[in-house]
Amino acid sequence: MTTSTAASGSALAGLRVLDLSRILAGPWCTQILADLGADVIKIERPKVGDDTRQWGPPFIADENGDPTQLATYFLCCNRNKRSVAVDISTPEGQKLISELAKQSDIVVENYKVGGLKQYGLDYESLQKLNPRLIYCSITGFGQTGPYAPRAGYDLLIQASGGLMSITGQPDDAPGGGPMRTGVAVIDILTGIYASTAILAAVESRHKTGKGQYVDMALLDVSTAILANQVSAYLNAGRDSVRQGNSHPSIVPYQTFPTADGNMLLAVGNDGQFERFCGVIGKPEWAKDERFATNKARVINREVLVPMISEVTRTKATVQWVDALEGKAVPCGPVNQMSDVFKDPQVQARGLRVELPPTQVDGVTTAPVYTVASPVRLSDTPPVLSSPPPALGQHTDEVLQSIGISKDTIAQLKSQAIIG
Repeated sequence: MTTSTAASGSALAGLRVLDLSRILAGPWCTQILADLGADVIKIERPKVGDDTRQWGPPFIADENGDPTQLATYFLCCNRNKRSVAVDISTPEGQKLISELAKQSDIVVENYKVGGLKQYGLDYESLQKLNPRLIYCSITGFGQTGPYAPRAGYDLLIQASGGLMSITGQPDDAPGGGPMRTGVAVIDILTGIYASTAILAAVESRHKTGKGQYVDMALLDVSTAILANQVSAYLNAGRDSVRQGNSHPSIVPYQTFPTADGNMLLAVGNDGQFERFCGVIGKPEWAKDERFATNKARVINREVLVPMISEVTRTKATVQWVDALEGKAVPCGPVNQMSDVFKDPQVQARGLRVELPPTQVDGVTTAPVYTVASPVRLSDTPPVLSSPPPALGQHTDEVLQSIGISKDTIAQLKSQAIIG
């Protein structure tokens, strides 16, 4: 199966993905596959499209600098895809999707459990048409269990999955209480796990010739990524608490105030702490039995952290960073987005990528900017070639590629079945 959005030499060239997902977790998954060369066909509702097309402001500007009605949210997770507008609630639309599934390798969807069965687009139905199909469902709580029918959103899962219990300031501190993360991290991580699971299924298909079903749940991912915090509970009975930017097991490992703002200090071992003490003019702290080892520093954090804060307030962030980096003590500024893309390391890694303009309601936008894929492959690197598509931009070409005639396409458009 060929792709029209990436070079034929890309890692996943030849794989076709039928993307029935919307919002973030599913589109993040399929964008990863698209960056690696898969042909991702994004199915959207005619006239409306993915909900996130309207999730603004902010909206991208047109070529004259005036805002369009295309939200920047949509731009973050839909590059390198082709958009086909189909009303899947109609029998004709369902037939089109079934035909696309017959000629695809992978389906990704994030409808409620059982939501696609009424349309004949569930795994059991499509697997009969294409036994090699890999079908990935992304839901809030998974396909089994008492909560399976419930809708699941990132914020809800951050709360119920435990992440908010360890994110934010302590209850007795100013601004204390549960806090969500600054981005929908559970959606994003679920998308990443889903892409990994899909590629594992592709590898399995090389051996068996058969596709399989992938059941991804935001709740599962939310619990799995608690890492050391959940391990502390499972193995030591410790129910972790919110403690701001500090670390439960390492000290000093948090933000500290400076003369002009804040800096991040990440001292991971005793050697780094000794060098830190030398730089700040307090070499005796490294020999103090209260602070000489990480275990002692964790026990005595309430004494040590205020002492460090008193010293760090005496100089500007850049002064401390320059001095500490020279002694191999991990540290850095707390950057705004504008600072991030001025950083020489970020620039050297080419993390800001310009894509061609896209279209919205017949209007040409300004160039689209996106973040480079963090996946770096020496021989088959990701290719970011096309901006997020206009709604229904590729309907005609995709349907013609599966044998739908121009006359039939015109008729379906007149009936508002496709757009």
